[in-house]
Amino acid sequence: MRHVQRRARRARAALAVVLTWAGLLTGAAGCTAGGPIEGAFGPPGRGDVIRVAPADGRKDVRPDSKLRVRVPEGRLESVEVVASQDARESPVPGRISADGLTWKPDDDRLALAAKYTVDAVAVDGEGRRSARHTTFTTYVPEERFIGYVAPEDRSTVGTGMIVSLEFNRKITHRAAVERAVRVTARPAVEIRPHWFGDSRLDFRPERYWKPGTKVTVDLNLRDVEGAPGVYGLQHRTFTFTVGRSQVSVVDAAAHTLRVRRDGELLTTVPITAGAKKTPTYNGKMVITEMLEVTRMNSRTVGFGGEYDIPDVPHAIRLTSSGTFLHGNYWADPDVFGSSNVSHGCIGLRDVKGGGADTPAGWFFDRSLIGDVVEVVHSKDKKVAPDNGLGGWNMNWKKWKAGGAVKQR
Repeated sequence: MRHVQRRARRARAALAVVLTWAGLLTGAAGCTAGGPIEGAFGPPGRGDVIRVAPADGRKDVRPDSKLRVRVPEGRLESVEVVASQDARESPVPGRISADGLTWKPDDDRLALAAKYTVDAVAVDGEGRRSARHTTFTTYVPEERFIGYVAPEDRSTVGTGMIVSLEFNRKITHRAAVERAVRVTARPAVEIRPHWFGDSRLDFRPERYWKPGTKVTVDLNLRDVEGAPGVYGLQHRTFTFTVGRSQVSVVDAAAHTLRVRRDGELLTTVPITAGAKKTPTYNGKMVITEMLEVTRMNSRTVGFGGEYDIPDVPHAIRLTSSGTFLHGNYWADPDVFGSSNVSHGCIGLRDVKGGGADTPAGWFFDRSLIGDVVEVVHSKDKKVAPDNGLGGWNMNWKKWKAGGAVKQR
């Protein structure tokens, strides 16, 4: 699915990685997912009126490539472009042409070793709005590797946040790289690493962080050999703060979402979860991305043409494979709290355009990147630990065993 926003809060991204989320992890359930796009300006599919170059999911884009956002008719309403390097996000200034058909940056040269995120909203000749969310990553010089980190530097996150590094190259000297990354907390708590494959390294404590914890991540990767002849480039420090505790439980059988803040029940919200043939994953999931409006297309997750909704409001990503908790304005209001009808996502009642006083708007406005949403009593398996920030579904003994440096 292509995700597009008017305004987004990101973990970055939701694992701010040089490899795209779609390429990061595999998994089946959910309403959305990424996929390869053909052509310089994105897919020619029905409803895709906004064209972005370089194409969504492109890797190793050269710095002299032209970044452009275009529509064949109507006008671009807004375009936001962000370049992410070393967990720091920098807006890319640019302007929409006088005829409203094209956006281009003020500086045509792209940054090296950066992940670019493009969010655009357009209006066609009949006043209908559509949105597009794409990403691409630029070229990293040969013989060097870098790690893209989540969460963002100086961010405030929920108590379930997992520190995650995605490397742009395969790491074969895991122990050397692991020793070069130091994650500490104040107040102090034991934090241990776990490798998922050869390009992702996550860190977490045994239990959720305590509210108010200050976490520091030191990347001392410069000149560390991560693979034969491939050396690290980074030497920097970033921090984040753990905010209040909010853990929400989705009971798929009872069709409810119970929201607890610092242990106290705030409210119980009626929901609809995955239908019998497309159930929602069970298990603990962590919010990694929040989009006020996004497009959801069933074809991008292997379904047929069941749905293609260009303006899904209040979309909260829970897994990289495409599980979202989102507003739903198209279903019969009677399904919320009584039946499960979705393709794997969790739906909350909403109105077209997104309402602040709806259940979906209420939950969106009270959520943070890093908050935990746990699903119980669904007819599906438990979400995989590497699907999004699903590491809380792995017990502590097994988590510790996934480090390359053996510790007592």
